[in-house]
Amino acid sequence: MAKPQAKPDLAELGARLLRNGPVKTLPTTRRVRILFNGAYVADTTSALYVWEHEYYPYYYVPADSFVEGALVEPSDTGTAPYWVSTLHIGGRSTDRVLVFGDKDKLRGGATKLARLVRVEFGAADAWFEEDTPIYVHPKDPFRRVDVLHSSRPLEVRVGGVLVAQTNSSFHLHETGLPCRYYVPATAVDRGILRESDTTTACPYKGVANYYHVEVAHGPPGEEGERKETIKDLVWYYRTPTLECALIAGCLCFYHEKDGVSIALDGKTLPRPETPWS
Repeated sequence: MAKPQAKPDLAELGARLLRNGPVKTLPTTRRVRILFNGAYVADTTSALYVWEHEYYPYYYVPADSFVEGALVEPSDTGTAPYWVSTLHIGGRSTDRVLVFGDKDKLRGGATKLARLVRVEFGAADAWFEEDTPIYVHPKDPFRRVDVLHSSRPLEVRVGGVLVAQTNSSFHLHETGLPCRYYVPATAVDRGILRESDTTTACPYKGVANYYHVEVAHGPPGEEGERKETIKDLVWYYRTPTLECALIAGCLCFYHEKDGVSIALDGKTLPRPETPWS
């Protein structure tokens, strides 16, 4: 799951990058293609990873990598160092495009962005590295994900109720994030799970589906029994990316949510703080 981030104001983003430069950049020789309205509108092996913030990179691609006529430039760019443009192909358009001008119009760290184009990731139909789809944003080349099998005893409680117990789990370690504990579907009390329509995407793991969790408090079947439903508390990947294939079908609980506790080797783990807390 990527850190939640609203769509930026492109003019403000351009001004900030011109003033401060990107956090960092890294060139890549990977073939990067942008699919828009059923056509590949950009195709390059000279993309640039650009960190607009500290969390993850974006791909900026050369202006000359776009098919002829796909980028519709405003008529008054003149000596402007950057401008908001339009991507148009086959009767469909998006204005979520930021273009940087020639190097002599930029300064400092922003000179690395000369004649590069930023297309809003979600505005395109799809992005590809070589022939592999990219989810949400490019993978950070400085981040890694390791999935390790563990036979250490693990228990999950929600609202004090034991909902999962296993001696066979997968521990997913992702740079900068707390360890996630994926347990076999058969290790979870299926009576607590309720299907959710929510889906999210992660560039490192793929597309996730969710369950709500319903737990009962008080004597079962008696008047004092109270049921509590926690929305989207569990996620899983039906077909994860290749590097995370081991977690396919396994369930993971939001450890940072109120009422969730995870014990490993009989010791309750500290609740992590994350953007989803």
